[in-house]
Amino acid sequence: MAIKTKVRKIGNSYGIVLPKEALQALKVEEGATLFLTEAPHHTLNINPEQPGFGEKMEVVENLVQRYRNTLRELAK
Repeated sequence: MAIKTKVRKIGNSYGIVLPKEALQALKVEEGATLFLTEAPHHTLNINPEQPGFGEKMEVVENLVQRYRNTLRELAK
């Protein structure tokens, strides 16, 4: 499924409006917390908040920082 939306200026920031179809696919409603995670090829993944997800992402980010050079060599 591909859903098209535009980047809009909101105050001093920029944002996107998620259409109803996107909210239904994510199974979220107004006020829900979403996590944007970096993915390959200049893309982002959007994930609804799940118990423990934030803590898991902090652990992963810490590991990536600590082993950046090792991961870079493994990726070759």
